[in-house]
Amino acid sequence: MNKYNIATTAVKAFTLSVLAFSAQAANLVTNGDFSLTTNGPGEFNTTYTQVTGWASSGYNFIFAPGTADTTGSYTPQFNGNLQLWGPGNGSANGMPATSPVGGNYVGADGAYEVGAITQTINGLTVGGQYTVGFWWAAAQQYNFNGATTEQWKVSLGNDTLATAIYDNANHGFSGWMYQTFTYTASNTSEVLSFLAVGTPAGEPPFSLLAGVTMTPTPIPAAAFFVAPALLGVFGLSRRKQKKC
Repeated sequence: MNKYNIATTAVKAFTLSVLAFSAQAANLVTNGDFSLTTNGPGEFNTTYTQVTGWASSGYNFIFAPGTADTTGSYTPQFNGNLQLWGPGNGSANGMPATSPVGGNYVGADGAYEVGAITQTINGLTVGGQYTVGFWWAAAQQYNFNGATTEQWKVSLGNDTLATAIYDNANHGFSGWMYQTFTYTASNTSEVLSFLAVGTPAGEPPFSLLAGVTMTPTPIPAAAFFVAPALLGVFGLSRRKQKKC
């Protein structure tokens, strides 16, 4: 096989790998909208509300649309319903009935019995880059007063990135914010985790989470022009060799 054929084969392989990468850009997260649950809105743990694909180790809750500031989310620990401040219970903070993606969302106390929600992501390529996207917001538990701060720490394996810290007013709501982080996979399976961090402990700060996705990081558009350009270079080189 001559140099031109070797180069052509390599370029074709590169092009096919780019196309395959694009075809695989589907969400790797199971149940990223938290819609598949048992027992409806309630404390997210192994004994009450379970969420398909996810595990929880902290004081975390599932809220259904329209429930956060009305009926709330059931907590067996205190045998009652936990609510967040919103228009439904007296705070004109602009909290909408649903998240930007609709469906359920997570509310996690960042200062009491703090623990992450996690999911193991399989089928990763070692050294490959992946983008995690999600909607998040800052809120406060109903019947408590005072300014709070909220934040998410998001990890893939041992790599941890964090959102900005949001300074939330008394009885406030931040509005939904979209965030993306990019990670490099160290193994074919990695644990994706979200840990709420907030202050102070006495005025329960709640971080909200919705619409989680994880996809291979897109290859820059310029890469799609590399293969044709290389073929052109090799073709020109071959024609010159023939003329000599």
